[in-house]
Amino acid sequence: MRQDPAVRMAGLVFDALREASLDPPGVSRASYGPGERAAHAILRTAAEEIGLEVETDPVGTLSMTLPGQNRDWPPVVIGSHLDAVPHGGNYDGAAGVVMGVALAARLRRDGRMLPRDLVVLGIRAEEMCWFPMLYLGSRAAFGLLPPEAPDTLRRTDSGRTLAEHMQEEGFDPDFIRQGRASLDPRLIHAFLEPHIEQGPVLVEAGLPAAVVTGIRGSLRHRACRARGAWAHAGAVPRGGRRDAVLAVAALAQALEAFWREAEQGGRDLVLTMGEFWTDPAMHGPTKVPGEVAFSLDIRSEDPQVLQQVESLLRDEAARIEVERGVAIDYGAPLPVPPAAMDARLRAALRHGAEAAGVPVLEMASGAGHDALTFAGLGVPTAMLFIRNAGGSHNPEEAMDMADFAAALDVLAAAIGEIAA
Repeated sequence: MRQDPAVRMAGLVFDALREASLDPPGVSRASYGPGERAAHAILRTAAEEIGLEVETDPVGTLSMTLPGQNRDWPPVVIGSHLDAVPHGGNYDGAAGVVMGVALAARLRRDGRMLPRDLVVLGIRAEEMCWFPMLYLGSRAAFGLLPPEAPDTLRRTDSGRTLAEHMQEEGFDPDFIRQGRASLDPRLIHAFLEPHIEQGPVLVEAGLPAAVVTGIRGSLRHRACRARGAWAHAGAVPRGGRRDAVLAVAALAQALEAFWREAEQGGRDLVLTMGEFWTDPAMHGPTKVPGEVAFSLDIRSEDPQVLQQVESLLRDEAARIEVERGVAIDYGAPLPVPPAAMDARLRAALRHGAEAAGVPVLEMASGAGHDALTFAGLGVPTAMLFIRNAGGSHNPEEAMDMADFAAALDVLAAAIGEIAA
């Protein structure tokens, strides 16, 4: 069967992205760096070749517009980010931008003109590993960053400021310092972010795509500590120990028990202790550990569940202090509220899947996305996941072009209802 020209074009763009940012064993596209710059140039060229109107704002957001019938109506916006983590995969973020351009190519080829403009965005700097700021690029475009951000945020690999990197790429940090914006949420009809799934749910379900119900909110504690007392491993009996490792293990068991109960009750929750370590200057095989540092990452679509976990953390800290003589300090929390996806847009995507004959799942997104920025500003927002084997943020990302084509069929069948 002859491949759809839009899908063939998308495959060539993915190949070009990989070649331009290859950093074995994966790809690296640093925010406001050479890899991201190359990715934006590749998408600009692809957009210009199919006749889209292309422009870049002062913070580097790439806008590629397919004109609609009523150009003064708020547009439908499709997009995602084009940066990538160090030695990561080729599809995280980029799949959403490429799909937007592929959709525009198909609409143009089929002679379909939407009632309003279709704008495809290539957003900057979504990956927090480069600059310590959530959704930096989309927040910058909406004028949401603190005015001091260009001068206080430093890129983790270079140590240089955001302002220095922006100027090096030809952009204007004063745009952020002055609180200016290139995007206005009141002037966006809807925002759609196609994205690879970053877990195994679609692979295990045997389905090519999913309509996202919402983006999990999170409660993160990056700098937790349990403090007990260092002691001799052979000389102190169990009752006399203030063992920090066993204290945090007890906390982990309590959290997992709550998680299991939440799952059995049909509530959405994931819990992770991503870091767990004793001080190498102090620990040893013959010492009772007196201090443990750890991290907590708690995510749920349900704000009540997040509140319940927060209460559990307080109660468990108090219990452990009494039972084990170990004090637990969770440090300052980093809360991010959940974002429900727009019901009308979700319905339109389901209708599109039915019309295209593509079976889809409905599921939550465990990871955060630029869609959170749009939804948080009141823009009707939806996400479409594409099956992806091998996980994400690693070189093993393995989105199949047949699944990309199926998701594109869903979007093409839904876009008329979305733009109406």
